[in-house]
Amino acid sequence: MRISYLSTFYPFRGGIAQFNASVMRELQNLGNEVQAFTFTTQYPKFLFPGETQMVKEGDIVDVIKSKRILNSAFPLNWPYAAAKIKKTSPDILLMKYWMSYFGPSLGYVAAKIKKNTKVITILDNVIPHEKKFFDKAFTKYFLKRNDGFIAMSEKVKNDLLFYLPNAKVKLLPHPLYDHFGAVVDKKTAQLRLGLNTSKKTILFFGFIRDYKGLDLLIKAFSKLDKSYQLIIAGEVYGNFDKYDVLINNNSNKENIHKHIKYISDKEVSLYFGASDVCILPYKNATQSGITGISYHFETPMIATNVGGLSEIIQDKKTGLIVAKPEIELIKNEIQNYFETCSQTTFIKNIKELKKELSWSNFAYELMEFAKHL
Repeated sequence: MRISYLSTFYPFRGGIAQFNASVMRELQNLGNEVQAFTFTTQYPKFLFPGETQMVKEGDIVDVIKSKRILNSAFPLNWPYAAAKIKKTSPDILLMKYWMSYFGPSLGYVAAKIKKNTKVITILDNVIPHEKKFFDKAFTKYFLKRNDGFIAMSEKVKNDLLFYLPNAKVKLLPHPLYDHFGAVVDKKTAQLRLGLNTSKKTILFFGFIRDYKGLDLLIKAFSKLDKSYQLIIAGEVYGNFDKYDVLINNNSNKENIHKHIKYISDKEVSLYFGASDVCILPYKNATQSGITGISYHFETPMIATNVGGLSEIIQDKKTGLIVAKPEIELIKNEIQNYFETCSQTTFIKNIKELKKELSWSNFAYELMEFAKHL
């Protein structure tokens, strides 16, 4: 089939660009003709308070040759973008949706594509983590201009059906990221990061945003003894001040190691190599790309039972599920992991799971869904 793929691609950076590149490569491997289209402007600055949206030196990226056509913030550009895609006469227009802000621009393009083109969207979220007054209107506008959807968790599927009860949707789990290379030896990684090699090491990794519950984790960490150490690694949305206050008042602050920056792809293996467990103390969620990275490095996880996290992390098999995003419960499951669980068994189970969550399988199932729309 001829596929036009409109989403985030190189030179934009981050997990969504990585996801799209991996899916595109596998769609091509299945014999499809795929053209990548991306943004001239992805976010206005007020929606992206991070350092930069663009690839930097040190990032391991798949340099997809995409055409930059869509300015999400400038409606007068949208007819141009739609015309550029329409000119390719695609059988499928494939998009990715993770924030209601994109509803008008992507929805407009979808509406202008000719009627014999199937419009399919891979949904990261339907209901956003951080709510805005325009969420409902923008999301409904966008969803109604699709023929079918791929959801990567039951939570997202159910949110979609709340807005669009008759939607055609297929559930496909998030594949595992596989471009970060091999894990670094634990002691080597810990020494390079300035860690104590004798302590139990917990990793909080990825963009730091309110809904991810880092404040809960810092408070829970204060209740642990001195045999634990916590790595906080990732770029912050906004500023880190409120977390610094919690850390400075923490009885265990000398064992908290801050790496508050964008972690380049070349560095990722260091952080997972140094860690015994990755923790996701989220207050709300759908799925998380961090689970795919953690599984790639065969690092067990501890996660709160929100959104679709418990669908991805198998409780007491590949990690532990915390019943609620509460401080005491998070502390208890951290202790439980180190005192009663077998890391070796968890890693063995992760290796088995990795065989199922491939990019090739995701692309194949997506195309099977498209053929029957």
